[in-house]
Amino acid sequence: MKVLAINSSPRGDQQSKTALMLNHLVQGMRDAGAEVEVVNLRNKKIQNCIGCFTCWTKTPGICTHKDDMTNELYPKWLESDLVVYASPLYHFTVNAAMKAFIERTLPRFKPFFEERNGRTTHPPRKPHPKVVMLSVAGFPEEKVFEQLSFWVQFLFGDHDTLIAEIYRPLAEALPTPFFKKKREDIFDATVQAGREIVESLKVTPETMTRITQPIVDDSRTFFTVGNLMWKTCIVEGITPMEFEHKGLIPRPDSIETFMIIVPLGFNAEAAGDMEAIIQFRFSGEVEGACHFSDERQLLFPSNDNYFSRQFLLT
Repeated sequence: MKVLAINSSPRGDQQSKTALMLNHLVQGMRDAGAEVEVVNLRNKKIQNCIGCFTCWTKTPGICTHKDDMTNELYPKWLESDLVVYASPLYHFTVNAAMKAFIERTLPRFKPFFEERNGRTTHPPRKPHPKVVMLSVAGFPEEKVFEQLSFWVQFLFGDHDTLIAEIYRPLAEALPTPFFKKKREDIFDATVQAGREIVESLKVTPETMTRITQPIVDDSRTFFTVGNLMWKTCIVEGITPMEFEHKGLIPRPDSIETFMIIVPLGFNAEAAGDMEAIIQFRFSGEVEGACHFSDERQLLFPSNDNYFSRQFLLT
């Protein structure tokens, strides 16, 4: 199987969660024997379709633009057995780079009208490659992908072209060490999905459930940490990427948020068998006291995979 994997994320691999998921999917495909080429659209020059229809009249099947799409990517796309469209979720659909790529596949069609399954369409010059849609989002709910899925189903679903839709919510949490065990299971399932696509042109429900499994049980606590991170970025005048590169942590703005942040930095492996109670007293703008013990978990109780113990205000 010849696979063309299109990554439209503007971020580099060190920051892109789209690339993170795509790389594991591609690993599984290659393990199953597929020939996979990964293309990062951020490195390509692709002009927008200008609606001139030159590709339908003057030069049938060939776009008027002389760019990377016409000279390189479109021929590879036509020759592929399967294409993976990997895009971050922007405004609840694919981003502009992916949309431009898909729009530039217009030369595949002839201009004539025909009706198929109750829908007006244009006859194809060549078969469409099979399609896998992959997307990631920062929001925790799967339903944030509903608009994208509807569009994907409308575009590819009626012609038996669509093989799988792989959507990973709360993807920004994937690199967080606290979620190590769940992250590894999600990545392992994504590799398995790649194998299944090559071997059977489908992803089993069991594998998809592992890919989309919830990362956190209490999204409100995660929102609190996320909002603190954004507030810290605003105060420091930096971007999230700079926040990460500087090795910063979110700044607590109350005793309650301090109680949430502290367990995230506790290294249970380094603590070993130590038993302790840690006391804090606050004075100044915020006054009060709290202490932490190892009696039970405070944050994300299902994620006991990374921290063997968590501190709790008692």
